[in-house]
Formats: sequence, C-alpha cells, structure tokens
Amino acid sequence: MKRIIFILLYIAFILPIAAKPPKYEVRAAWITAVYGLDWPRTRATSPEGIRKQQAELIEILDQLKAANFNTILFQTRTRGDVLYNSSIEPYNSILTGKTGGNPGYDPLAFAVQECHRRGMECHAWMVTIPLGNRKHVAALGNESVTKRKSAICVPYKREYFLNPGHPQTKEYLMSLVREVVERYDVDGVHFDYLRYPENAPRFPDSYDYKKYGNGRSLAQWRRDNITEIVRYIYKGVKALKPWVKVSTCPVGKYRDTSRYSSRGWNAFHTVNQDVEGWLGEGIQDQVYPMMYFRGNGFYPFALDWKEQSNGRQIIPGLGIYFLHPDEGNWTVDEIERQINFIRAHNLDGEAHYRVKYLMDNTQDIYDILEENYYTAQALQPAMPWIDNIPPTAPTKLSVEHQGDGYTLLRWQPATDNDKRNAPTYVIYGSDTYPVDTSNPENILAQRVQGTEYLYAPIRPWKAKKYFAVTAVDRCGNESNVNQNNQFHCTKHFVILR
Repeated sequence: MKRIIFILLYIAFILPIAAKPPKYEVRAAWITAVYGLDWPRTRATSPEGIRKQQAELIEILDQLKAANFNTILFQTRTRGDVLYNSSIEPYNSILTGKTGGNPGYDPLAFAVQECHRRGMECHAWMVTIPLGNRKHVAALGNESVTKRKSAICVPYKREYFLNPGHPQTKEYLMSLVREVVERYDVDGVHFDYLRYPENAPRFPDSYDYKKYGNGRSLAQWRRDNITEIVRYIYKGVKALKPWVKVSTCPVGKYRDTSRYSSRGWNAFHTVNQDVEGWLGEGIQDQVYPMMYFRGNGFYPFALDWKEQSNGRQIIPGLGIYFLHPDEGNWTVDEIERQINFIRAHNLDGEAHYRVKYLMDNTQDIYDILEENYYTAQALQPAMPWIDNIPPTAPTKLSVEHQGDGYTLLRWQPATDNDKRNAPTYVIYGSDTYPVDTSNPENILAQRVQGTEYLYAPIRPWKAKKYFAVTAVDRCGNESNVNQNNQFHCTKHFVILR
C-alpha cells in the first residue's frame, strides 16, 4: 500500500516538474491531410494556389522547428488516394478540390525537402486497410482500388476495406510502399490502421478463412494475417533501404496488464494486432501506440510497451486534441505528466496528435513544450539492430569570421563510402573548452549536408566561442570525438574532430 501511495504521489506532484531534456529523443507530430484537418487549407489550382499551399506547410514546419521538434509524420496515403505522384493510386482531392487532380507539384517531395532543410526527419504516414465509404469510393471512379483490384477489397458497414486475409493484399500495399521508398528520400514509413475494424465478427472474410485458416481460430488467423503484412513490408523496405524506419501506430493498449484492464479496447483482441509479437520478431523499428488516455489508462500500459519492446523504439502518441474543450476536458498538466513519465522511464520520445493543436497553442501546449520541455535540440535515437558502426569522424575543422556575428565553419568530410547512407553532420558550440557534446544545449544544428556551416546566432553578443562537428549516419550512429588539437583563429579556438 505504501508503494502504491508513493507512485501516485510521484505521478501527481513530482512529474509536473520539467527535467533537463535528453540528447536523444523522438519529438514527432502528425500532420493530417484527410479532410484538410491540419493541412492544406488552400487548393492548388493556380500558381498562386500552389504557392499558398506550400507556404501553409512551411509555416507549420517553421513553428515545429522553432520548438525543436525533429520528426514529421506527413500523411501520404489516406483512403485509397495519395499525396504524391503515384502510378498506382490517384491524388487526394484535398489538394485541388478534384479527385485525381494534379496539384502542379509533388507534396511528398516538397515535404521531404523542407523537413530535411530544417534538420527534421520526414516519415510517410500511410493509412493502410480502410478505403473509405461508398461515396468516397464512387468519387474515385475507375481509379479506385475497388475497381482495379476488386478481389482484395471487401465491403463492411457501408465502407470498403482491403482484405487482410487475401494473400495479394500485402503485395498491393508493398507496391505503394515501394513507390514511396524508392522515389523519395523519406526517413521512415509509418502505417496507420494496419488492423481489422474493431470487434468485427461479421467482417466478410469467411471464404478466405475456410481456405487459409488451417485449423486456427478466427481471431488467431486474423492476427497472423496482419503480422504477415507487417513482416512482408518490413523485409521489403529493408531490402530497398535498410535505414528507412518502419513503424506503426497501433491501438494504445496492447491488452490487459496483470493489474489493469484495457476495458475492452486493446490491440490484441479488439483489432487483431499482435504488436508485441512484431517487436519480439524484430519487424518494427518504432511503434507509436495511440495512448490517448489519462491516469491508469496511460501509465501502466506505457510501461508494458517498454517492457515488451525488445530494444525497439517506443514513442507514445499523446492525445493533445483532448485539450480542446470540444474534444475533452483535459488540462495541460496531464500532457506534462505524461512527457515526464516517458522520460523518467526511458521511452524513446513522444508524438503529438495532432499538429493543429500545436499551431493553435491550445491551453498553451506549444509554449509549454518550447519553454519547458524542448528547450534544446534532440538527435534521433540510434537503431543498433540495423547498424551499430559509427561513421568516421570529420577532420580539420576551421573557423572564419565573416563580420556582423557570422562565423563560417569548414571541415574535411567523413570518409565513409556508402553514398546512399552518407552521413550528415551535427554542429556543436560552447563557451567552454572542450565542447561537451553530451549536452544537447550545445547542439547548434543537425543533419547538415556538405562540409561547411554558416553560424549566425540570433543574438551576436551570445555567440559561442568554441565549436565541434561530428558525423551521424542514417541509423543514428554518431562518430567518435577527437578533441586533442586546437587552432587559434581570430579570437576563437577550434576543435578538430
């Protein structure tokens, strides 16, 4: 009893105090395109419309960058339509107001470019199994997968779905993923609704079950179907680009824990997602469980994900939309407690659903994150199960003052030969020597390409005196530190890395 009281007091009183931010942490936000919920507001039907649509996305990315977010989950596929130039599915009507309408640019290519320009990762967020209601499917016409691949599609409760029990479903989904991974420099592919509809005993797959069930229960067969899709896509992505992260956002509670009930809403039983099985098999790099709950609906289930992670990255999705009075009666300290709990128990970060509530600063959530939690930049956690060998260190760092507070840093590149997985660079600065590269407050920039960086502090009188640079590969491995040599150059000492 005393231990339980201590835990409750810990959560209630100690956790609201923001701790020093970690150096490695995923800070993600979902940018929702379906129905234009987050983006876009403007239709791209003219050069001016294209410019405004792109400017709306840039505004979102600029604000997230200013608050030290580092991961964008950009909606790339919605309900059988997409936001990139696909040879398989049509453009989403939200871009132009017309189904299949070409917006005059490629939104995914634009998002990737702008994220990378700001040192952020861009993950292609793809809704997988649902295909939309009858009206939506009819609007897609002959371009709908229900017309072109009718054998793998089924109607259920006035909507259409891909049939996870059909062997060709995984191949169709992989064809979409292959387009994205091969054509775009995405950092991850992120799968939403990779599951059956909730509590669906009458989902129309009885023919497939009789054909492929092989004595398994219906529930187990369905779980195996989803797992096979996950496995097939994971292996397919790794064969193309091993560093591209594969993730899902499953239902937020895996199943009942030993002490806490999921109250009938969990991944394993309700929607046939065996996520802990995926983690144990190693066919996920990240999992973003949709943990839109409070109190004992959050904390014990977050610990359960961590305990079953098999070393993979667990990034709880936080329901910040409940901060809006039309959505729920949450107060912002609930989100603060959850973030501190995530950090205290060494989970790998958090994702915010959805970006609109950050942009609107609902209950000051954006300000609180910027001023109290994301006060310094964070690097991406590494993926040692893919690659644990750091790149070689850059060398011969030099400093040249340009006047007006500008400082040009140059270095010789890392000598790694894998051009597809070429490292980028992290720039550190400090008022003390040697630069402490373990302190995230010293990170000036990340994902720098090329071999030079122009340092332009916002307040010239607070300009850093000492600098360092490291190389980081796309699996998050950072090069070793070499701080044995110094060079004196117009009042600044420079560290050779």
